[in-house]
Amino acid sequence: MRSLRRSPSVISRRLVTASAALVVLASGAAACAGPEDKNDAGGDSKPQKGGTLTILNRDPQKNFDPARLYTSGGGNVPSLVFRTLTTRNREDGAEGTKVVPDLAESLGKPSKNATVWTYKLKQGLKFEDGSPITSADIKYGIERSFAAELSGGAPFLRDWLIGGATYEGPYKDKKGLKSVETPDDRTIVFHLNKPVGDFDYVATQTSFAPVPKAKDKGTKYEEHPVSSGPYKVVENTNGGERLRLERNPHWSAKTDAERKAYPDTIDVRSGLNSSVINQRLSASQGADAAAVTTDTNLGPAELAKVTGDKKLAAQVGTGHFGYTNYLAFNPKKKPFDDPKVRQAIAYAVDRSSVVNAAGGSSLAEPATTFLPNQKAFGYEKFDHFPAGASGNPEKAKELLKEAGHKDGLTITLTHSNAKNFETSPEIATALQDALKKAGITVKLQGLEDNDYEDKVHDAKEEPGLFLAHWGADWPSGGPFLAPIFDGRQIVKDGYNFNSSFLDDKAVNKEIDEINELTDHAAAAKRWGALDKKIGEKAVNVPLFHPVYKRLYGKDVKNVVISDWTGVLDVSQVAVK
Repeated sequence: MRSLRRSPSVISRRLVTASAALVVLASGAAACAGPEDKNDAGGDSKPQKGGTLTILNRDPQKNFDPARLYTSGGGNVPSLVFRTLTTRNREDGAEGTKVVPDLAESLGKPSKNATVWTYKLKQGLKFEDGSPITSADIKYGIERSFAAELSGGAPFLRDWLIGGATYEGPYKDKKGLKSVETPDDRTIVFHLNKPVGDFDYVATQTSFAPVPKAKDKGTKYEEHPVSSGPYKVVENTNGGERLRLERNPHWSAKTDAERKAYPDTIDVRSGLNSSVINQRLSASQGADAAAVTTDTNLGPAELAKVTGDKKLAAQVGTGHFGYTNYLAFNPKKKPFDDPKVRQAIAYAVDRSSVVNAAGGSSLAEPATTFLPNQKAFGYEKFDHFPAGASGNPEKAKELLKEAGHKDGLTITLTHSNAKNFETSPEIATALQDALKKAGITVKLQGLEDNDYEDKVHDAKEEPGLFLAHWGADWPSGGPFLAPIFDGRQIVKDGYNFNSSFLDDKAVNKEIDEINELTDHAAAAKRWGALDKKIGEKAVNVPLFHPVYKRLYGKDVKNVVISDWTGVLDVSQVAVK
């Protein structure tokens, strides 16, 4: 993962940023409904086929080409058009963190050391024009994702496929990738340069969607990509601001157990203001009664307005996603090279005030572990530096004295000026106030968001202390711990995510050994143990895991929000 061109955490942040705008909602709502309330959404009747689902989003669905999309778990809107070898289980909560077959008959068959993976396609698979989907189409779709002109997708295959690092895509190299074999129309085999026990999760990325070579139009393919899913693109205007999907007549539910495909039409309207989206969903007038959003949260001010109205409460879904906000240290800079100083700061942190600054307990859960508190990641409960709910300044002072700072010390905390409830001035101020009680004077350095991202991910410019965040591409400990703590993934001349510059041989070795495991339960247990081991080093301070609250229209039924994405699954929604 060290060659990531775009950070999963950055992408996730864009998807889950909470709106801070104060919206005058129609009435207000009580405690927010979650996935468990799905059967009450839009009435008691069972979901039926038909109607139009409207999706109201901030961010346009740009680059609607499977090679250029950075999605996991089959994505959301893209998964309506692009099927992949595997996908996420389309269920609520923890059940939704499981990976299941999609185009493939079963999950992949790995070699003993997980360096060779073989998949067999289902019978009867067809594109929107009725032509059969073959293993060669999947191979070609993967090869396209290596083309420079189609950049933007996930980088994993470039790093992991044998020969991937130098392959330039099918437009320049007609021979193709030798490490992807198609011995027959239904079999595809991947040869990797390292063990990847999580390959079934990787195969959910849209780069695994089939693309018929004869229909490939290069950078213009996104205007009308050939569908393998239940819907096809009939309109894509203004760079994805308006995307209309209609039924793919050659899609068969017999080969797709995951997508319900209830609506006849999907109408995606993007480029909207967050406050406008929430206003329209709360009012639920006209077409907006059958509308949802997949990228706009309710912020704390909006939740306050939503309190008190049971009817509106039934229109709020709660989502959890594998994501952690934390305080990052650069041990190369004083005084953070001293473990006791780092431990003192960990003891001094007041998580209650941080949670309040992040929007309150409805939008944030306190964290003492780096791994999210979900079984799929291997979560193991621990707290090496117990500070209670409001911090332990006395223990912090004791450690500072042992470190030679009996009179306290002064440090600088770098944060973003963006109002995103993750790295915001409010959280920085909450930490400043808490550390002051332990004799630590914190000077705040606020940067514009782009400057902040560039600075904290530059190994040469990285500050000594800053607010950070990380989200995983799939629900496993690997994509969570490896990019942050694997010493071999330290990037000295590009985007670096191992901010602590941790390069521990024992940690690296354990990461390699876990990556060989294809038993996800066994791997999860070891990821949790590794998280606990790394936590003892105090190379960062976990602060909180976000919670996502999103409105949906009053006529929307069958609301499913998995712990894989934390987002309402549009493949399950019905509007009649």
